[in-house]
Amino acid sequence: MVNVSQTVQVLPKTKPITQNHRKRVGILGGTFNPVHNGHLIIAEQVRDQLGLDKVYFMPDANPPHVDPKFAIDAKDRVAMVNLAISNNTKFEVEMTEILRGGVSYSYDTMLELTRRHPENQYYFIIGGDMVNYLPKWYRIDDLIKLVSFVGVKRDGYTPASKYPIIWVDVPYIDISSTLIRSKVRQHQSIRYLVPDAVLKYIKENRLYGK
Repeated sequence: MVNVSQTVQVLPKTKPITQNHRKRVGILGGTFNPVHNGHLIIAEQVRDQLGLDKVYFMPDANPPHVDPKFAIDAKDRVAMVNLAISNNTKFEVEMTEILRGGVSYSYDTMLELTRRHPENQYYFIIGGDMVNYLPKWYRIDDLIKLVSFVGVKRDGYTPASKYPIIWVDVPYIDISSTLIRSKVRQHQSIRYLVPDAVLKYIKENRLYGK
């Protein structure tokens, strides 16, 4: 009689196949002076079309290109961004440049972020009007090794570059922080140009007055 227990071979368990799934994170940098609905539309459209896990709004600390007459404290700009994105779990604030202070180069910032968060794959979002300036960016050839650039298409700007760009179509709404500051100074309505919470913050803190 055959002993069944002797004929059965026990095979080693197969190890599960593990994949290195990196988190896909968009970076939308800017002065956000103030943040407005145009910023939110860009962030949401890019996140949705590229299937990003998160989009981080990254305010500048002390942007050198801003007229000092209109520059406001970083804490107010950060507060307004937090208010603007509070109802979207896919949006967060990245405070690296604010905490570092001074003038920050995108290369230095992204080098720090990639070292701190190797689990993230970063997508750096810029307007189509900024693409032509990329050759002038500090250490651009090194920066493109750290991030994937996402270009937001804009009328009047050709979606082309010698650098690798992921182009995204976003509904163009002509809102700018400059326009909002101007309207506030002229006591004109900015309702529907900025989130209601941001509008309330501007009024309560009397920002952008003459």
